[in-house]
Amino acid sequence: MKLTLTQFLTLDGVSQGPGSPDEDTSDGFNKGGWFVPHLDGEFVKLAANWLGQADALLFGRRTYDNFSRDWPRITDPDDPFTEKMNGLPKYVASRSLKTADWAPTTILSGEIAAQVSELKQQSGRELQIHGSATLAQSLLAAGLLDELRLVIAPVVLGNGRRLFPEGGAAAGLRVISNETTPGGLAVHVYELAGLPRYGTYEPGA
Repeated sequence: MKLTLTQFLTLDGVSQGPGSPDEDTSDGFNKGGWFVPHLDGEFVKLAANWLGQADALLFGRRTYDNFSRDWPRITDPDDPFTEKMNGLPKYVASRSLKTADWAPTTILSGEIAAQVSELKQQSGRELQIHGSATLAQSLLAAGLLDELRLVIAPVVLGNGRRLFPEGGAAAGLRVISNETTPGGLAVHVYELAGLPRYGTYEPGA
């Protein structure tokens, strides 16, 4: 399976608490819900298409806790995400979680990168990470991510947990596609392309 990451970001790279003010208030973060004003039907269709390519989902502990609380309550048969989110096999990376009631869920503990590498060897289309920035950082550093789907809202927050923190792993990327939705979301899809390349600019060359 291909390992993909879908991540909502601000223009200054913050990934924390996109969905509501109380989604993630860790470290005193009080600016949650910044993504919601920019949602539109165009992006919903795009996100539903991405989810339709998933054969399994992978989460970090914090995102799993939020999703496992909220998604089982959504029963609208017309919602484009409900059946997939609740029905797909789910994996959560956690060294402290002992039980997981959002079935079907498997808890990954111990050497997470090695277990994710094994999951990628299974047949299927995509193993998708949604949110879970800390987990995504570790898998990027391990060279396991294949594709990044970054959805950037037109807002600058100035603080909050970032997907690409200072001192994080370096990576080269290749653009697959980019588009802008009516609500102002800039959608950039990249595939991983090894390490960054460097050069020297020579005027007039």
